[in-house]
Amino acid sequence: MTRCRLCGSATLASVVDLGATPPCESFLAADQLDQPEPAYPLHLRVCTDCWLAQIPPLITPEETFKEYAYFSSYSTSWVEHARTFVTDAVQRLALGPDAFVVEVASNDGYLLRHVVDRGIRCLGIEPSVNVGAAARDAGVPTLTEFLSPDTGSAVRTEHGPADLVVANNVYAHIPDVVGFTQGLRALVAEDGWVSIEVQHLLTLIEENQYDTIYHEHFQYYTVASAIRALASGGLALVDVELLPTHGGSIRLWARPAEVAGEPTQRVADVLAREKAAGLQELSGYAEFAARVAKVRRDLLRFLIEAAERGETVVGYGAPGKGNTLLNHCGIRPDLLPYTVDRNPYKHGRFTPGTRIPILPPEQIAADRPDYVLVLPWNLRAELIEQLSFVGDWGGRLVFPIPELSIVEVKR
Repeated sequence: MTRCRLCGSATLASVVDLGATPPCESFLAADQLDQPEPAYPLHLRVCTDCWLAQIPPLITPEETFKEYAYFSSYSTSWVEHARTFVTDAVQRLALGPDAFVVEVASNDGYLLRHVVDRGIRCLGIEPSVNVGAAARDAGVPTLTEFLSPDTGSAVRTEHGPADLVVANNVYAHIPDVVGFTQGLRALVAEDGWVSIEVQHLLTLIEENQYDTIYHEHFQYYTVASAIRALASGGLALVDVELLPTHGGSIRLWARPAEVAGEPTQRVADVLAREKAAGLQELSGYAEFAARVAKVRRDLLRFLIEAAERGETVVGYGAPGKGNTLLNHCGIRPDLLPYTVDRNPYKHGRFTPGTRIPILPPEQIAADRPDYVLVLPWNLRAELIEQLSFVGDWGGRLVFPIPELSIVEVKR
């Protein structure tokens, strides 16, 4: 990668190099285990002109998202997060029965089903055939398509302009930042709103959340770089909220630049925090690679020592971020014989690169392991409660990030 995908600058500085890994959601079927498996460099760099952090666009969204293994509805806390957002957005924007809501990357309808329940007209735009079909089965109108300026214009022509466009956890997933943002602008009404949730680079750096660097994520935003990205498509940031989701996210409230007005004080406050953390100069990124290396050493040391003591460690969850961690650490079935996941789509498959079997969650209670390594650490509170039964036999939970921690649980 020689130039920034947002501003075109050639001044890109290395933040952390995680080697080469397979695409994080390319879970393997049993009959694929003896076949070659492609791996791609995973090297995060930051543009020293616009400060957009980014990885090379080596994999196209079409390769990743036409059939997708992630179904949002399998996370209880995420569905509740979506319900709360819809309730608050309806009140904040005074969305009535005549309103029109569009969600981009709407997945299996986890969010728009709450819009449907309120009798508000809506449409999901979801590129993955399989999860889009699940949304339609759940009664959520869904278009199977990637968002582009042409797609946005076509939807607007057929359905009318949207009072609210939602783009949660997708703004990092598209290599054509400018074209995608222009698509959002094409969808939204002249006096409408765009709400974007995306992981905050500030917490990624501060909390050592390096496993969220993977090939589905092409860039990582500060509020400062998000303002630049939004402007490329004719949108302006009006407000920002700091969210706990995914270890720390930002919710960006934007409007067409012509009607946006002055941003709130919250925008200024977050920009000041980012500047104080050094994220608009190279010093803010200097120690990140060393802290990433320590996570790897600590986790491997724990797994090796547990194995030497004859203790059993199994995994919980098979999220995309977990595959960055497993591959970077070189963890194989000798140290983690299996992981489990609530999503039946993944059962009987194997993690990309590391070839760890994925089993149904009931396997943990059947085997009663000494430790459960929790890969979706961002759901910590939810999973400590959900996995409290592990304490029945004295088992403990292990969270690898932001630093290794071992948690005793009780019902």
